[in-house]
Amino acid sequence: MFLPTMETQRVERRLAAILAADVAGCSRLMSRDEEGTLRRLKAHLAELVEPHIATHRGRIVKRTGDGLLVDFSSAVEAVRCAVAIQAGMAQRNRAQGDDSRIEFRIGINLGDVILEGDDIYGDGVNIAARLEALAEPGGILVSRAVRDAVRDKLGNALEDRGERTVKNIPAPVHVFRVAGIAERSAPLPALPDKPSIAVLPFANMSGDPEQDYFSDGISEDLITDLSKVSALFVIARNSSFTYKGKTVKVQEIGRELGVRFVLEGSIRKAGSRVRITAQLVDAESGGHLWADRFDRELNDIFATQDEVVQKIVGTLAVKLTQREVKLLRRGTRNIDAYESWLRARDQLGRGTREGTAQARLLHRRALEIDPHFASPSAGLTFVALAEYVNAWRDDPEAGLNEAERWARHAIELDDGEPAGYVALGNVLVWRRRHEQALVPLARAIELDANYAQGHGLIGMALMYAGRAGEALEPLATTMRLDPHYPNVVLHLVAQTHFSLGQYEATIRYALDRINRNPNTDASRMLLASAYGHLGRLDEARAAWAALLQVNPAFSMAQRARVLPYKDPADFQRIVDGLAKAGLP
Repeated sequence: MFLPTMETQRVERRLAAILAADVAGCSRLMSRDEEGTLRRLKAHLAELVEPHIATHRGRIVKRTGDGLLVDFSSAVEAVRCAVAIQAGMAQRNRAQGDDSRIEFRIGINLGDVILEGDDIYGDGVNIAARLEALAEPGGILVSRAVRDAVRDKLGNALEDRGERTVKNIPAPVHVFRVAGIAERSAPLPALPDKPSIAVLPFANMSGDPEQDYFSDGISEDLITDLSKVSALFVIARNSSFTYKGKTVKVQEIGRELGVRFVLEGSIRKAGSRVRITAQLVDAESGGHLWADRFDRELNDIFATQDEVVQKIVGTLAVKLTQREVKLLRRGTRNIDAYESWLRARDQLGRGTREGTAQARLLHRRALEIDPHFASPSAGLTFVALAEYVNAWRDDPEAGLNEAERWARHAIELDDGEPAGYVALGNVLVWRRRHEQALVPLARAIELDANYAQGHGLIGMALMYAGRAGEALEPLATTMRLDPHYPNVVLHLVAQTHFSLGQYEATIRYALDRINRNPNTDASRMLLASAYGHLGRLDEARAAWAALLQVNPAFSMAQRARVLPYKDPADFQRIVDGLAKAGLP
């Protein structure tokens, strides 16, 4: 039998960019909360880390318990991926307490590796691992080879950290730190000049997760009622609910949201009885200003909510206007209609086709029980709009007609409820009746100055109407009222800057949106076009390639048909930027 000698065996080698990552202080985190840490880590990997690796065409070689070893064919893509991961983690960690933050350390090297099956070995891998061990939590260190390969191709500076002697590597390794990552996350907001409050989601103490819709609904109603008080600054539901199920100090919540007061509590619903506990906390000192417990019949829930609002307003020494007293009235006093509406709102908020279909049935059920209840009618507008935007119905125009009918019906039922006006304004934007849309949206803000979504829609309407210079202020107001704003707000800001010809700002906000939502194709379209306008052709083509990886069926014709620009030249500007880079 022929046995190959060492000289005849062939070792397969190639050049690769290797990214090594692990969780800083993982043992400490696991010792404090093993199950919670593992759950959060899995969520970060599935929702942020792995999508970014796929987007930047990386290959996960192996998982190491609390870390990853990833192989890239490009050093530029490896560093871009690392920056996206660390920026995304910085954003996610803003809602976490110091004791529960998961922070990655990342090291990247460019070097020769030995291939053996799906695994890789050699000094190229070992140096990446040593750099990762030297990195600070949330930081990225790269070797000189990586620095030389990515020089002038990133928006991040590379700080020279000198040569370091590392274990099992004969020669010192020249180390560089990737700067400018933390700056991607927004600074903590300043306190407003009037009493400011965040209502945290009340804990469901019923022992049945299916009852979450009820405790969440009560919390959301309290936010809605308090936000109608013009003398208060009230954080939007989206930001308050980022703390659901998390143990975070009230002082930290106050700093992150930029508020002085926090309302927290719990709800236990059993049969026809409900118990609500609530406490108002000074987020600066952590001291309780007011606390109470309410044991009531379920039918008394509306009066109980009114009482909680009045207690808070009284404690904060805020005076209601006569109009605000009227605005705080409930849309229904029928508990069955109210519960059906709460379930509908919960289903619609899931953003799925199935949830939207359920929301339609539940909203209609609420209206059957109480035909004078305006909120379900406004809700049916958002159901029809979701079906239109997502192409979930065969006749889009009929969907918009239905949406407008429900919005106008909501206003007829209750002309003091802001949701009906926001619903109508939203429909009119999509119908390209931009100036008309601004009228009901302005009325919604008049009724509820803290309506974050209303301010955002005004910004969107102005941008699509060709008044981009006026759009940035309402969008900034949205971001202040909702500090953990949905990532689509970043896209609207990027889109507004693009319409103004401010391409550097477009790139910054589009990249921030991509960091938070790697699967966005809309922001990648803007990014590629902005790079094209600036003559950064390689980056434009890379952004377009990433877009097609996210959505291979992407169609510019479909976007031209759906995006409601008043002036077609505004959309043509996007096409022109792509054309400059030789893209379709």
